[in-house]
Parts: sequence; structure tokens; C-alpha cells
Amino acid sequence: MKKAVNRSELTFKKSSYSSVVENCVEIALPEGTDPIAIRDSKHPDGPILWCGPRAYRSFTRAVRAGELRPR
Repeated sequence: MKKAVNRSELTFKKSSYSSVVENCVEIALPEGTDPIAIRDSKHPDGPILWCGPRAYRSFTRAVRAGELRPR
């Protein structure tokens, strides 16, 4: 069983493509096969979305390929 992750132990990074005023997500990359933490940069104390490395790679590939568009 994995130990609970303390929010203060996570180091989140914002994309270098983001500006200060734009909406952005931030990620904290895990060690090994631990899940990736994703949060809204406007609400750093808000909820965290967790996903596995494989799902995250699929998501970022789709974004780069332009397969995901805002509605």
C-alpha cells in the first residue's frame, strides 16, 4: 500500500508556454510509477487530479497533436 502524499511534499511546475495572466495547469512529476499530480494554477490549494504516467503521456500527445479543442 502506498503512503498518503503530503501536498507540501509536491513540487509543482507551470508550463514555460504559460504567461502570468493566462489560465494554466501545473504538474508535479512523481518518482517511478507514482501517479502524476495536476492542479489549477489559479487555485493552488484546490483539488488535485491524479493520473498514471501512461494516461498523462496519452493526454499530452493529444494536446500536442491538436486533438483537444476548447468548446
